Amino acid sequence: QVQLVESGGGLVQSGGSLRLSCVPSESIFMFNTLAWYRQAPGKQRELVASSPRYGSRIYADSVKDRFTISRDSAKNAVDLQMNSLKPEDTAVYYCYAASTSVGAYWGQGTQVTVSS
Repeated sequence: QVQLVESGGGLVQSGGSLRLSCVPSESIFMFNTLAWYRQAPGKQRELVASSPRYGSRIYADSVKDRFTISRDSAKNAVDLQMNSLKPEDTAVYYCYAASTSVGAYWGQGTQVTVSS
């Protein structure tokens, strides 16, 4: 059973920055896809950013040029750097990891709140 441990959420003012980190219990190199999703109250969970093992990173239009997803092999983590945060970025952010060998897993979620 793979576990994903998220950290870095919190409260920040509009225009500020936060960095989320997700550490899987297995090597990040095992996963074909590492991604971050978010779910705001009353809304469906949506993809924020995805880092495939091969190919280009994918970003939601709403976060392009503000958020950056990256794999950190030294920390065995997938990070989400969030800049120029807006109140509409307020949500629970979830780490997602998928591998053809071990399946797909979700983290427990971390709250990000952006005040206006």
